[in-house]
Amino acid sequence: MKKIAILASGAGTNAENIAQYFSQNDRIKVALIVSNNPKAGVLERAVRLGIPSEVVLKADWASGESVVTLLRRYEIDFIVLAGFLCMVPDALLRAFPDRIVNIHPALLPKFGGKGMYGMRVHEAVVAAGEAESGITIHYINEHYDEGTVIFQASCPVLPSDTPEEVAAKVHRLEYAYYPKVIEKLLRD
Repeated sequence: MKKIAILASGAGTNAENIAQYFSQNDRIKVALIVSNNPKAGVLERAVRLGIPSEVVLKADWASGESVVTLLRRYEIDFIVLAGFLCMVPDALLRAFPDRIVNIHPALLPKFGGKGMYGMRVHEAVVAAGEAESGITIHYINEHYDEGTVIFQASCPVLPSDTPEEVAAKVHRLEYAYYPKVIEKLLRD
């Protein structure tokens, strides 16, 4: 059994989608949800889904050692970032090499980097007059949104689209592809 930890900072819609996708899987399971935000909606979703959850405050992310200890306690094999807004510390990168993935709501390398998350990305895509946007699933490294790309999917951006309409299109791609890509990575 491969055990996944999902790291999330916000509402947790992607985390819930991933957890539901694997809920009947006998080889892969979401074993833990971790948030850096004690008020994150993802924690309520974890309770509803019956998944253990932990809050690790910002000060404890700096060295990362306590996070590594926590993940080892739950025997985590793979880490999925789903709207996680903290920089992942080097200790975590060393403890889980090529076993931490992120999803970004744009086609990297465009519209990535520090501060480019959520609606900020969709606003930037619309402001730039882009004809398409999409998702990028990638391994993480020590820089925001610069890890090796695993998968991308795109959607059209119409000249009349608002950032909210682009966000809805991108969310549909996230829900459709993120769990499947995770499953493929854990099967290979």
